[in-house]
Amino acid sequence: MFRLNERLAGDTVPLGVSPLCRVLLMDNRHWPWLILVPERPDVRELHHLDAPDRVRLIEEISFVSKVLEDVSRPDKLNVGALGNVVPQLHVHVIARRRDDPAWPGPVWGSGHADRYPAGERDAWTQRLREALRPLWRE
Repeated sequence: MFRLNERLAGDTVPLGVSPLCRVLLMDNRHWPWLILVPERPDVRELHHLDAPDRVRLIEEISFVSKVLEDVSRPDKLNVGALGNVVPQLHVHVIARRRDDPAWPGPVWGSGHADRYPAGERDAWTQRLREALRPLWRE
């Protein structure tokens, strides 16, 4: 049975569920940052997914990347699956700007982990849910 990692659940806002992934907004006001978590039990690495799920994951990453690019107009999108702290397979899609507080370095360990103010988080969540609507599971 699939269960979302507690750290991911505590650091994010749920946006919706796609055919493969739970899509989450990282609660960090410095970056438009989405996380895709394949809803498969005990999956730690990309190669642990079967071939159709790996293809589906790439398609969902591409769709989410396009949405994030359209709504935030970044200078660069960073896509990565690290898993050093959270072992559950999850993919980060982060919109970066040359004027962001960590540019050009990584967002991890940058010291910038401020959560969104409630109203701003709610507005951003609604905007993203609407933009991601074609992806959601029926």
